[in-house]
Amino acid sequence: MDQGSIARILKQVSGGDDEIQQLQKALLDYLDENTETDASLVFSRKFYVAQWFRDTTMETEKAIKSQKDEDSSEGTHHAKDVETTGQIMHRAESRKKFLRSIIKTAPSQFSTLKMNSDTVDYEDACLIVRYLASMRPFAQSFDIYLTQ
Repeated sequence: MDQGSIARILKQVSGGDDEIQQLQKALLDYLDENTETDASLVFSRKFYVAQWFRDTTMETEKAIKSQKDEDSSEGTHHAKDVETTGQIMHRAESRKKFLRSIIKTAPSQFSTLKMNSDTVDYEDACLIVRYLASMRPFAQSFDIYLTQ
């Protein structure tokens, strides 16, 4: 991964503190900008939004399950674990809120959402997709699957 390009894209894209959300917004802006030239990008945009929402939901469920497992097995839980679970829940809710706002946006309003859509070109969009895909659980555990 080209971390320099990722850092450049993050600087150019206005957004919150969450770098994943900034990259998602940059990719969605790129897809919105190019839907007139390729109609399949509308499907791609909807797919990414749905997949990211599902991933956020799964991350939240895993955090809750791990907290319950720790509570039942140890009887007590560490404040640090609760804090990280709380942080995961907060981050997940902010991502869901962002994705809901994207879902509720009518196609005619896409152009009003674009802030700096010219900052992401095709190569940058491919890099963002690879970077976001590398953050998924399957990509992170690929070595384990390959070893087995």
